[in-house]
Amino acid sequence: MKIGDYRSSDLLRGSAIPTALLEALPKTDLHVHLDGSLRLETFMELGREAGMEMPEDEEAVRAKYFPADRSCVVDDFLSHFDHTVRLMQTEENLTRVARELAEDFAAEGVWWLEVRFCPLKHTEFGLTADGAVAAVAAGLKQAAETTGIQGGIIITGIRTIDPASSLDLARLASAWRKRGVVAFDLAGVEEDHQAKDHLDAFYHVMNNNQNVTIHAGVGFGPGSIHQALHRCGANRIGHGVRLEEDAELMAYVADNRIPLEICLSSNRQSCVIEDLARHPFRYYLREGLRVCLNTDNTLFARTSPATELRLAVDTFDLTLLETENLLLNGFKSAFMPAQAKGAMIVELLETFGSLRDKFDLDEISDPRKES
Repeated sequence: MKIGDYRSSDLLRGSAIPTALLEALPKTDLHVHLDGSLRLETFMELGREAGMEMPEDEEAVRAKYFPADRSCVVDDFLSHFDHTVRLMQTEENLTRVARELAEDFAAEGVWWLEVRFCPLKHTEFGLTADGAVAAVAAGLKQAAETTGIQGGIIITGIRTIDPASSLDLARLASAWRKRGVVAFDLAGVEEDHQAKDHLDAFYHVMNNNQNVTIHAGVGFGPGSIHQALHRCGANRIGHGVRLEEDAELMAYVADNRIPLEICLSSNRQSCVIEDLARHPFRYYLREGLRVCLNTDNTLFARTSPATELRLAVDTFDLTLLETENLLLNGFKSAFMPAQAKGAMIVELLETFGSLRDKFDLDEISDPRKES
């Protein structure tokens, strides 16, 4: 397929796009939290070893330890991370969780993965923050060797911690630049905890040529996004759901191709939006914003890269061409070296075409019929 060529399968849309194709399409995930994305069976195994009360029934485990399908109180939602972090305090467990996450994502067509976590949360049993990063890097490397998946780590600061600790994390992110860490992030409760309180951390990573992504525009309005961009130097915005409330800022984000890391299932679960039909995802695409699709927390939200893509395609009735462009946005937005990114995008476009041929999609006479 040559770029610019028209194919009848461009207009295949919504439920008519085969699930097997969506699973096979090359993907990225640029916004996934390690401590919210364990395999359920791994959580149960490690929990029993740690002496946690662990029911045999998986649904009982979910009800006991993880957010409900709708968990609308921010502090309550965030408290569930305590259960998973408790089991990720050793080098062995961190490496295992990172490896399994990358292996699972590779199995669903993810080519590039950026895993984020806060190393300071994993030092309870004597592991250093640097050791925590090394353990996660080792897990990702093991998965890369067996599956070919590529990517890196995003070190995450927390809005509610001492800014001095954020600066320590920023130094760690800079020290690991070119050794597996691709960016510095700030997450946590937005309201009453402004990103600009952590300016020293952001100045440090910017002055050391490290990338920045910031959770913003979720629990607080577009002013949080404005601050992330114009005070803290964010290259990407995590979520950005409330950007639509400021037309001028949204135009700036669109004009400057600033990516939005959208996480549909997670936004619904945490009550950022009432229902997916009202999510600004489709509006952002129509307005030309660089939207990319991500999982956020696979264990909590009961999702996966392919599940999230199926959800987006069906909810917003995306055409196959729109779906491919959405996935392309992820590769364009990835924190990877330009030369490697260019080569991967060339391979991506070739794969899009070959998969259409493999599934005989141009032979489908009615693009609205069920797959």
